[in-house]
Amino acid sequence: MKPIPIVSIVGYSGSGKTTLVEKLIPELRKRGLRVATIKHNRHGFEVDREGKDSWRHRRAGAALTVLASPGKVAVMADTEGDPGLGELGERFVRDVDVILAEGFKKNPYPKIEVWRKAQGKEFLSRGDRALVAVAGDDPGGLAAPRFDLDDIEGIVDLIEKKVIRR
Repeated sequence: MKPIPIVSIVGYSGSGKTTLVEKLIPELRKRGLRVATIKHNRHGFEVDREGKDSWRHRRAGAALTVLASPGKVAVMADTEGDPGLGELGERFVRDVDVILAEGFKKNPYPKIEVWRKAQGKEFLSRGDRALVAVAGDDPGGLAAPRFDLDDIEGIVDLIEKKVIRR
């Protein structure tokens, strides 16, 4: 089975990563592509509420719990450490044409960095060979193309050409 193409949207908190992902998804879908997203949160998260059946299953020792209802499925699984983006895609994502990942700053997959000069922070991806584009302000000194944050069609054109290769 051919691996699903992955593009990672990286940047500092508050830079606009989630907003960009929200805009990219409908444009990719408009072009006939099925999209999955993977969001990394280094601080952890909880979706089970104490006392609910799925919480009770996990507390009893289930390594994997699937919640299913008409139109929705959620998977909760134990993992060793902090699984990488590729491992998450291989284990949990099926039947899509592209994965948009938010976060995962240090990964080998193609990256688009959302960067705003007003945040006053260093450019994260300088020297990163996986950088394919910058969305936002021009940090200067980069060979990667720069897109305005509202140029969704241009960014998706690049994703199709450089990541999905269609």
